[in-house]
Amino acid sequence: MIDKKVSNQNFRVGRRGFLKMGAASSVTTLLSAKMALADGTAWWDAKPGKEGVGRPLSIDVHAHWAPMPYQAAIKEYGHTIEIHPFYSDLEGRVKWMDERGVQMHLLSLDGSAPWTWASKEQGLRLAQIVNDAGLEAHAKYPDRFPIAMSAPVRDPADTLKVLNQYAGKPGIRALHLPDSIGGNDYLFEPAFAPVFARCEELGFPLIFHQIGSGVRNERTSGGPLSLGASIDAPYDHMIIATKFVISGTLDKFPKLEVVLPHAGGDFPWLAARVDHFNSHYNLDRGPAVKLAHPFKDYLRRFHYDYLTYYPEGFRYLLGLVGSERILVGTDIFAAQDVQYPNAVLDQFNLPKADRDRILFGNAKRLLHLS
Repeated sequence: MIDKKVSNQNFRVGRRGFLKMGAASSVTTLLSAKMALADGTAWWDAKPGKEGVGRPLSIDVHAHWAPMPYQAAIKEYGHTIEIHPFYSDLEGRVKWMDERGVQMHLLSLDGSAPWTWASKEQGLRLAQIVNDAGLEAHAKYPDRFPIAMSAPVRDPADTLKVLNQYAGKPGIRALHLPDSIGGNDYLFEPAFAPVFARCEELGFPLIFHQIGSGVRNERTSGGPLSLGASIDAPYDHMIIATKFVISGTLDKFPKLEVVLPHAGGDFPWLAARVDHFNSHYNLDRGPAVKLAHPFKDYLRRFHYDYLTYYPEGFRYLLGLVGSERILVGTDIFAAQDVQYPNAVLDQFNLPKADRDRILFGNAKRLLHLS
């Protein structure tokens, strides 16, 4: 058994300027506690201890589905997706969740979402099919399936139209968006700003995910698609997170909530480099982009799912942003990533308050769940 400990240190988070941007008023610094790693088990191999799974508890904000009406519709358009049976079998999924201590899945489409190829008419139709199926799933299992609604994004007017159509309907709790479309960072075009404004008004967090076979994976891995996807997704998360900061979007929409999947991708690891190069690369001319707050403070404007895969990566993320910004997110069932979501955290000697925040507390707050 490996017994690793994070040394006690004073790690400053939550500066006064950051608190003005809508951060939680209380910040937990877990590095001040003795957080010991019980073993070095990777996420996909984590298993329950002798106490067993326990009652359904956790809320997974990165859980994919593909309802049968949607599958039929994209087949009409000449597209198919490789899916797990539980993508459409909600009864089987609930049984799976019960056996693994999971209370809720925030349902969202996976990387096969159609927004790269669907026409305007197809996009609006497919969004309605998915969202209507989501309403039905929530009605049948109201305490198990909140919904991250889908919307076409090529035309921001269509995105806003669909958002307004489903806002306020039972179970709709977030807006699910792709990182980019065909390499285009559409999010930061001026025409998309009304979507951000409306989500801020509604209290809808933005739930991001990569889309398609990958914009960049043809040149990043030199291997099969699975390896390309492993690199492409975190790379895209890095780009949009950085642009949310340097574009001033987070300052313009101070209450907008953004959830980055795959533990933020490359962003937590490269943020310091971006910070340094922005402020020091052209030292004689000052910062390349003048920010309203220190760059490091913006890291806590995002939420991150906990999908680091290695325990050491989770410890780093936890120290960087604190337990208040981390959520359970498994990417289930795309790659069978995490079979026992709660057992992942059981590897760490976390204080109960911090464990509860990550397992369900942060998600309840973010999704406005009772």
